[in-house]
Amino acid sequence: MDLLERLPAIESRFEEVNRLLADPETLSDMQKLKNLSKEYKKLNKIIPVGKNYRLVVDNIANAKKILEEEADEEFRAMAKDELVQLSSEVEKLEQELKNLLIPEDPEDSKNVVLEIRAGTGGDEAALFAGDLFEMYRRYAEKKGFEFEVNDYHEGSVGGYKEITVSIRGEDCYGLMKFESGVHRVQRVPDTETQGRVHTSAATVAVMPEAEEFDVVLNDNDIIKETFCSSGAGGQSVNTTYSAVRLTHVPTGVVVSMQNERSQIKNYEMALKILKTRLYDLEIEKRNAEQAALRKSLVSTGDRSAKVRTYNFPQSRVTDHRIGLTIYNLPAILAGDLDEFIEALRLAENMAKLENLQTV
Repeated sequence: MDLLERLPAIESRFEEVNRLLADPETLSDMQKLKNLSKEYKKLNKIIPVGKNYRLVVDNIANAKKILEEEADEEFRAMAKDELVQLSSEVEKLEQELKNLLIPEDPEDSKNVVLEIRAGTGGDEAALFAGDLFEMYRRYAEKKGFEFEVNDYHEGSVGGYKEITVSIRGEDCYGLMKFESGVHRVQRVPDTETQGRVHTSAATVAVMPEAEEFDVVLNDNDIIKETFCSSGAGGQSVNTTYSAVRLTHVPTGVVVSMQNERSQIKNYEMALKILKTRLYDLEIEKRNAEQAALRKSLVSTGDRSAKVRTYNFPQSRVTDHRIGLTIYNLPAILAGDLDEFIEALRLAENMAKLENLQTV
């Protein structure tokens, strides 16, 4: 990848984006304005680094020219010293520039809709789903994110059969997107009399929350049903038809919401979740198409993949995508996920950088 050859096109695009941001037509189109503003922010970081890089490369060429042509030993010694310093500087600038040129996931800045569902393992799977819920709640708390439960169905002995949560904060999806997949737990259940370790699982889906312009729904494509909300075990908790079920006919996606006492609030929340799921389907499709090109171990978009195992007897947590194992399970369940998340982000960026080198 020749960085110097890329800089003129980047600088030209920066000037064009600057011009478009001042165009009245852009100011009247909120989605276009938002996209251009995001692009401007990224390009504005690249431009000064690119200028410094070009300047250092030119200075290196001048120093080499002096060494080739100058007979005066004092000048040659100065050029040699400068060349050592410039060579170290150009390496740092080159790496910084490469990192800035890594394509950003356009969804990274979005808020998150998190869904946790109990998988294989019966009651123990529901209890583990509850543990994962607490883990993400504590992680969100540490990051200063807003954390709001949208809807849930409790397990018969605790935990959750399924639970849906909204998480809001800066770079929220960018931090949490790698949590999607199958999480396994290996431990001795409270009901186990022989002390045998059982394996259970829960599925985590982290979806970027759909914004106003992301999904356009046709009212004729949605079937709305209302029903009485129910609690654990299926018993009715009220006699009004406040719960809402929305079915998107073209895709078959169904969303039920009963957490609020108001039918209107349940409908609004169900519609938001429906848009997010439909948006997520598009993202999964895009990620699956890109995965073959990226050679990435992380962003496969495969929600059925086993991503992490939590082993209680050994206090061990292993992320199978990057082979990282941490022997501090209590801290992980307390929301200390930064080491995993940063390692996963680094792996993804390295994969992107590798692909960038070949372009």
